[in-house]
Amino acid sequence: MRSYVFLAVFAVLLPMAAALPFVGALLWSWISFMNPHREVWGFAMNQPYALIIFLTTLLGCLIAREPKRVALNAVTVPLIVLAILFTITSFTTLAPPTVTWNMWDRVMKTTLGALLVACLLTSRQRIHALVWLIVISIGFYGVKGGIFTLMTGGSFIVIGPADSMIGDRNHLAVAILIAVPLANWLRQYSAHHSVRIGLIAAMGLMVVSAIGSQSRGALVALAASVLIFWWRGKSKLVGGVLITACIVGILNFMPQSWYDRMNTISTYEADGSAMGRVRIWEASWKLALARPLIGAGFRGPYQQDIVDSVAPGTTARAVHSIYFEVLGEHGFPAFFVWLGLTVAGAWYSWRMIRLARGRPDLAWAGDLGRMLQVSIVVYLTGGTFLSLSYWDVYWTLMLIAAAAHALVVQAVRQGAPGLPTAPGAAGWRRPAFATLPGTAGRGALP
Repeated sequence: MRSYVFLAVFAVLLPMAAALPFVGALLWSWISFMNPHREVWGFAMNQPYALIIFLTTLLGCLIAREPKRVALNAVTVPLIVLAILFTITSFTTLAPPTVTWNMWDRVMKTTLGALLVACLLTSRQRIHALVWLIVISIGFYGVKGGIFTLMTGGSFIVIGPADSMIGDRNHLAVAILIAVPLANWLRQYSAHHSVRIGLIAAMGLMVVSAIGSQSRGALVALAASVLIFWWRGKSKLVGGVLITACIVGILNFMPQSWYDRMNTISTYEADGSAMGRVRIWEASWKLALARPLIGAGFRGPYQQDIVDSVAPGTTARAVHSIYFEVLGEHGFPAFFVWLGLTVAGAWYSWRMIRLARGRPDLAWAGDLGRMLQVSIVVYLTGGTFLSLSYWDVYWTLMLIAAAAHALVVQAVRQGAPGLPTAPGAAGWRRPAFATLPGTAGRGALP
């Protein structure tokens, strides 16, 4: 039954992608981020939905008059350069060609889809809609996992959809924590009280789910995000008390097995899994040094004969580090371009915060910049222990930062007068731009 419902929804939305390309961008993102086809059964699980949507949306871009632009900025240009570098390293790979080119195909599809989405992020409303989609796609598993953790007393781990980027419990936990700041931004700019309360409840369950994954990397990422949230808060005393109370409540709920696993962080030398990661990091570094310009190619560190060539005795396995994965697979040029995506996103976020000061009409962008910074910190800390180097959701967050920054710069150049920040403020009036259901508040969509 689930399969037929999913196919019916897909069949209704797909034609809209041709007439309204941004609908196609949202549909592609939904399939790519949430992997809803992994939640159904039978033949509906393994159809090329992303490719069908991409081609339909591309057709819509050619025939529809919907606003779009070729977005060339500090995020999209490095993505294009990365695609070129990844292609070069795939031709020079040390790994079996079939393995390398399968991964190349996957990453190229992700890159092309992200670039297409970037061309359609032309307004605040579209940015808002895409953020909602990310939160719903990742938050679905976070809310479900949080409820599961509470019902089982935290005795079982939380995992994501099979055969997806977030199928592993560690990947899912960090993905959930990255989505929490975005949910908080939506809470700030939602008009309806029930929506705000629902988002608060969802955020709480998402944090419980991340802890319930029993992922040590997620615990480190959670600590970093809590610190940034507290630092960004207006009332540090009240915020500190609330955060402490929540953490104490959650920790008292978790079983002894959770504590046993988390305690291995301080005794990683005695943990076989942790030491296996350290050794494959060393092997990846040596591969980068041996082939500094091209690395070993996609999935190079996963091949035992390749690892033996630089680090005999080290077991080939998933690298479990976004940094060492890119270094070992593609060398230093690709690594620095890949790292440049995050630098660009962080810079755009910082610029939005600065430009939005004293501009109530741009408060939404300033707050978005702050929450994107939290998400970036979560990715950089949690990614230290995960193989999420080519994750489409994170690349999309960087594209959102670039698109929002462009809108802020345009508004500043136009010198638009500021608007009061909230209903009830002196002289407050509803902004004249288009609306989205359930979005309003301080300088928000009414």
